[in-house]
Amino acid sequence: MAWFSRLLYRNGPPPEDRHRMRAVANSLILHLHPPRVSAGALRFPRTWGLGGISALLTMVLVVSGVLLMFRYDASVERAYSSVQALETVVPFGSLLRAIHHWAGNLLVITAVLHLVRVFAAGGFRAERRMNWLVGLGLLLLVLVFNFTGYLLPWDQLAFWAITVGTGLLTYVPLLGQPISDFLLGGPEVAQPALRNFYALHVALLPVVLIFGLSYHFWRVRKDGGVTLPAESTPAPRLTTIPHLVHIELGVALITLAGLVIFAMLVPAPLEDLANPAHPPNPAKAAWYFLGVQELLLHMHPLAALLVSLIGGLGLAVLPLWDRDAADEGIYFRSPTGRLAGLIGALWAVLFTPLLVLVDEYWLDLPTLLAPLPTLVSNGLLPLLLTLAGLAAIYAGLRSGLRARHSEALVGLFSFVWVALLVLTAVGIWFRGENMALIWPW
Repeated sequence: MAWFSRLLYRNGPPPEDRHRMRAVANSLILHLHPPRVSAGALRFPRTWGLGGISALLTMVLVVSGVLLMFRYDASVERAYSSVQALETVVPFGSLLRAIHHWAGNLLVITAVLHLVRVFAAGGFRAERRMNWLVGLGLLLLVLVFNFTGYLLPWDQLAFWAITVGTGLLTYVPLLGQPISDFLLGGPEVAQPALRNFYALHVALLPVVLIFGLSYHFWRVRKDGGVTLPAESTPAPRLTTIPHLVHIELGVALITLAGLVIFAMLVPAPLEDLANPAHPPNPAKAAWYFLGVQELLLHMHPLAALLVSLIGGLGLAVLPLWDRDAADEGIYFRSPTGRLAGLIGALWAVLFTPLLVLVDEYWLDLPTLLAPLPTLVSNGLLPLLLTLAGLAAIYAGLRSGLRARHSEALVGLFSFVWVALLVLTAVGIWFRGENMALIWPW
């Protein structure tokens, strides 16, 4: 059989099974990582493992999603009953669905935190700017993934969250209505919408995600790996195997254990069967869109969407806006930058709820400016005031702290993200019937 072995293997027969599996594993790992990494990159606070955790959660979602497909039926007549069967009849079906549900929600959080960490370390400049844009695209893809999966249980929560979410799209000029019609397959959430969302969720989006992640990982390696500060004495370089691999394995095991335990304790939600004739009060979007929905309560929908669009464009052009590479790899740029970030976060925590209360109970611009069109009084004016407030925060940090441009941007970035977090919290816990403000207890 030697001739057959030579025919299969150009370089002779493979080693024994144990050594063969080790060689394959090593080759796979070294395709994803360089052979050696800086000792500084192995410190857990340098990355917090957020990129790896996000990749692990993606794998969990793919595997659990494929298993769920064996029992799920994407029809309005049987979708809800098939999910009920998973919860009550299929062995470990409830646990599997909970793992899939909470992994998707956790992925939104870890992806956002990963973006914040990369910004804090200045890992978006120079040759890394392209991967920064790819990362923003992947974050958007994660949100779309969760959005398309939200409808599949076909319960009241899913039906009306998608109804509200697609309703937001209609406010986008020119493209909003066609996109909404494409997703829904018609004027309302019905069988065509369920079919479209299911096809996007299990067929199209996974392919895009796999290609996007592959390119993202490849660029991380080609761009030099983790962003590190310049050091007078370079840190020693250690072999990827076993130093980096053992850390990644430990983080993966802790993440998986935490996810499974949480899924065992907190099942995935499932409300009553979707009923288009009985909307819940309040009807809310998915939690990761509640910050935008909260903005809609305070300004014209077009103005709220423009604020979101300007924020997204700001992130996209950040590599062109902040090119100072002197502080690259230093978290928050400097002690002044850290102070600017802290001040920005505190301002967001103090002023965002205050502005919500003022607009809810005392300030009514459409009434005060009744002669003006609503698009001006409740749209253009709040939009300009919002942009002016952000400009004032930037200018105040520059003058008050004597902060450099990149340091003031840290404060502005911190303010925007914490303000969005506060608005999301208000939407989740402090909005009751008719979207009125309430105490959650």
